[in-house]
Amino acid sequence: MSGKPIQRVVILGGGTAGWMAAASLSKFLGPLGVAITLIESERIGTVGVGEATIPPIMDFLRVLGIDEDEIVARLKATFKLGIGFRDWTKKGSFYFHPFGPTGFGMGSIAFSSYWLKMMLEGKADRLEEYSMQAVAAREGKFMRPVHAPNTPLNKITYALHFDATEFARYLRVFAEARGVVRHEGMVREVKQHDDGFIDALVLENGEKIEGDLFLDCSGFRGLLIEETLKAGYEDWRCWLPCDRALAVATERTGPPAPFTLSTAREAGWQWRIPLQHRIGNGLVYCSGFMRDDDAHAELFKNLDGKVISEPLPQRFVTGKRKKIWEKNCVALGLSAGFLEPLESTSIHLIQRGIAMLLKFFPDRDFEQADIDRYNKILDFEFSRVRDFLLLHYTQTMREGPFWEHCRSIAFPDSLAEKADLFLSHGRILREDTELFPVQSWLFVMIGQGMRPRKYDPLVDSLDPEKILANLADIKTVVARAAEAMPSHQAFIDTHCAANLQANVATGVTVISNRHGRA
Repeated sequence: MSGKPIQRVVILGGGTAGWMAAASLSKFLGPLGVAITLIESERIGTVGVGEATIPPIMDFLRVLGIDEDEIVARLKATFKLGIGFRDWTKKGSFYFHPFGPTGFGMGSIAFSSYWLKMMLEGKADRLEEYSMQAVAAREGKFMRPVHAPNTPLNKITYALHFDATEFARYLRVFAEARGVVRHEGMVREVKQHDDGFIDALVLENGEKIEGDLFLDCSGFRGLLIEETLKAGYEDWRCWLPCDRALAVATERTGPPAPFTLSTAREAGWQWRIPLQHRIGNGLVYCSGFMRDDDAHAELFKNLDGKVISEPLPQRFVTGKRKKIWEKNCVALGLSAGFLEPLESTSIHLIQRGIAMLLKFFPDRDFEQADIDRYNKILDFEFSRVRDFLLLHYTQTMREGPFWEHCRSIAFPDSLAEKADLFLSHGRILREDTELFPVQSWLFVMIGQGMRPRKYDPLVDSLDPEKILANLADIKTVVARAAEAMPSHQAFIDTHCAANLQANVATGVTVISNRHGRA
């Protein structure tokens, strides 16, 4: 027996979340004849804080069939191999959190296990020396993977830096070309059925827009999910105390680095995101330990280029909705929750929310089992990202009231277990669908100064001389591969020329799978 199919989807809010949703749904629901409407107002600005992404964004582009080179050219984007963390453990320290795999296993023993043994014995080099992405980033190099055996070049993993506002505009063209109808205006009233489900949105001009499924992309306000449906909000400032940000753009001062730079400051941290034409900068800080005018001074004294935009202040409460899907409304982006951009996860959480919506796409009966499972998955995703961010703040030797406060923060149970397992024998377990793989946890744990008391006893089944030989080979091969790569700027100039011709009909170039896997 077939259900009652969704016929009308209404998206409230544009920005990155709204237009990512519109582009995705137009791709997958268009063939089903579902009408998709997006409502936004030019009077409401968007939050342009996040411009850095993580590797799943490349899958998002490929699934939609969007040409990667054109995105880089149109958005004046750059490539990203990971994140550099400066002054986090203590002033003068630096470590790198790269994307992608590092090293290789020996039989059933993972690289991380045998590297940890040698590190504890003082016989291994820094972890970054064995990562293709970390070494290439340090040298300012970049290329896409090449499909050749026995080389780390076949596993290069990357993401993008781009202007999120321009990305939303690009996706708007994509979505409207596939039937999405945009309405300009502010919502005056939300009409509900007797059971509380949303029936329609009434605009200031009196226009009534009815729908079966509503996506709330209205930002921190959460006009539908919170103000209308009272979903509730989990405040996570007890774990992540930063609650303000100040963003500003500066002129480019040299070739763009293929990585995001995060530098710890007195009461938070500063980001530096290189684009082709400018640098995105910002300071994330805790208002309980730093005044706004002091934050302004802190940011501006640490910029390395001429300021070319007005400072954009933001206030936020880290956390998430208690129910991201309630009745016939699903929240995406800031409406669903906010976790500071320390590991560039904001756009990914939007992407994940869309993907899970498609996986559990409802009919008009809105089965509670689907809704509950969706909420459970997104709760898990948000909480595991929260844990990963919290690890950065608590494992540090930095001085000052803010950092002393961070060291006193008690771990949630999920992070406490992960830390205990690592500190005992260097074990790192990836649970279910959590975003960050073992290698990410390893780089951050080691980078922040955590050291296990012992190593995995099974490593003793390996010949120590063979382990050392393998480590030396990995380091040598990675260094040689990085040396052979073109510079980041040269790669962009060669493959992503700014004069790429757009498709006349849609304004975007669509491919089937031009670049293959990466």
